[in-house]
Amino acid sequence: MAHYAFIDENNVVTQVIVGRNEDEVVDGISDWEAHYAEVYGQVCKRTSYNSMGGKKRNPETNEMTEDAGFRKNYAGIGYTYDASRDAFIPPKPFNSWTLNEDTCLWDAPTPMPTDGQFYRWSEDDLNWQLVSME
Repeated sequence: MAHYAFIDENNVVTQVIVGRNEDEVVDGISDWEAHYAEVYGQVCKRTSYNSMGGKKRNPETNEMTEDAGFRKNYAGIGYTYDASRDAFIPPKPFNSWTLNEDTCLWDAPTPMPTDGQFYRWSEDDLNWQLVSME
């Protein structure tokens, strides 16, 4: 099964559906992006459920591989399609974060600690704050 994202006039994803695999031919239809675009009246782009940060996830092991992910990220409602990068970019979470050109994901100005604890971003402090789990 394949997934398809519908994009409005501002290049924002409005809907994601499950559709025909791109190698299927049904009633003479083989270009499913074009077919769905005509049916829904919006630009349609295929997206891959197994893509994240420019990498491909192995669906059997659930581990990320070194293989290139299709269109960088799996599309979601509110994501932007960037035609020059041929990539889906999630909404910017905070004003201080910057787009990572390799992953098409947003990076915080300070990397999140990797000590196994839970953190949340503080835009006021421009830093990660430890979340108490008590």
